[in-house]
Amino acid sequence: MRLEGTSLRKDFMRFIVPSIAAQWVFTLYTMVDGIFVARGVSETALTAVNIAMPYTMALFSLSILFAVGTSTVTAILLGEKNGRRANEVFTQNIVLLAGFSVLITVLVMLNLERVAAFLGATKLNKVYVLEYLRWLVPFSAAFILSYSFEMLIKTDGFPKRATVIVTTGALLNIVLDYLMVMRWHMGVGGAAFATGISNTVVIILYLFHFCGKSGVIKFCRFSLDIPLIGREFKNGLSSGITELSAGFIIFLFNQAIIRLLNDDALVSYTIISYVNSLGVMAMVGIAQGYQPLVSYYYGQKRMERCRKLKKYGIAAAAVISVIYTAACMVFAGKIVSLFVSPEMPALADYSVNVLRIFSLSFLLAGYNVVIGGYFIAVEESFASTAISLSRSIVTLTVCLAVLTVVFGGAGIWWTPLLSEAVTLVFTAVLLKKYTG
Repeated sequence: MRLEGTSLRKDFMRFIVPSIAAQWVFTLYTMVDGIFVARGVSETALTAVNIAMPYTMALFSLSILFAVGTSTVTAILLGEKNGRRANEVFTQNIVLLAGFSVLITVLVMLNLERVAAFLGATKLNKVYVLEYLRWLVPFSAAFILSYSFEMLIKTDGFPKRATVIVTTGALLNIVLDYLMVMRWHMGVGGAAFATGISNTVVIILYLFHFCGKSGVIKFCRFSLDIPLIGREFKNGLSSGITELSAGFIIFLFNQAIIRLLNDDALVSYTIISYVNSLGVMAMVGIAQGYQPLVSYYYGQKRMERCRKLKKYGIAAAAVISVIYTAACMVFAGKIVSLFVSPEMPALADYSVNVLRIFSLSFLLAGYNVVIGGYFIAVEESFASTAISLSRSIVTLTVCLAVLTVVFGGAGIWWTPLLSEAVTLVFTAVLLKKYTG
């Protein structure tokens, strides 16, 4: 069984390193779009990519909700040596997601202007937002299925193959972005089209794996199991909320910035949202990377191994959070220069300052995400969902409201740090209650 090797610590590293890499590659899809759009079109067009980002993240959240739920159930079944049932669970998940994808695509394309207005398109960037969505939305199925396949190929015991596939897609996206935006001058629509094609190629590569002979998990005939959908939904809800929260945060902050600051601040926040996504996705990579291992040993009732994996996850989160925050502090100027031209020094200086403030939240976010991931793996869905709701919606909304009332627009940038701190206290209480 590929989920169980000779050393638990080596297995942990074998799974989380490719998982973190895969999460970063997924994030780089949109980040690369932003860099090419900023350089090849304009800073205003860059804000359009950011305004449309919550839609992409909503697709990923739907995918990850069922992917994590399916992965948890599948890993437990594999631990119980019930391979046939694991295949049925996998196949039903993919079929359902394909159906959801078609429905979402049709509904959004029929209401494109309303969706753009809801996401926060302004008079200055509305044309760009509509253009980006018009090219992106037809590839909704590719976004949803690619994320789900990436999670499930790791459950099948091939984390390195998952990384190779998503990296291939990212490299293809960079090449296509360069051609379509910089050489062929297709604008923001070209950036969206490049991303869509790249994800489609990734789907094809995943299908070669699951239709081939190397893995354990295969497509098979299945009968619709409604209770299974409920179980998957419950297990994956907190991960879905974590992913959706990234889009919700961008949406919420965009609205606050439009109300309290200006369009230049939207450019600053677009840069911050990319950096924030990379930081949070590193923590999500740890949580999702060790989740199949924890679920596998949970299925075997070997709780001492589950607890060891939890300690490894917390330690990894601590190390990465410190390194990432330090990197943001030191290299903030270079990061901003990727998006803002030298002819706009005031915008660049402001962006550097607020990026450094925002990055302090990374010191705390990892613990909340990784501990929530452990609760998912052992099917403590209430605890995992409570953590996700707290850090992404409840405390974030309250902290944003309080800090902007007290400090005005400046309070926007301190909100994530306060929100993560409050959630960390709540997480510690839940950890003590459920695990001692």
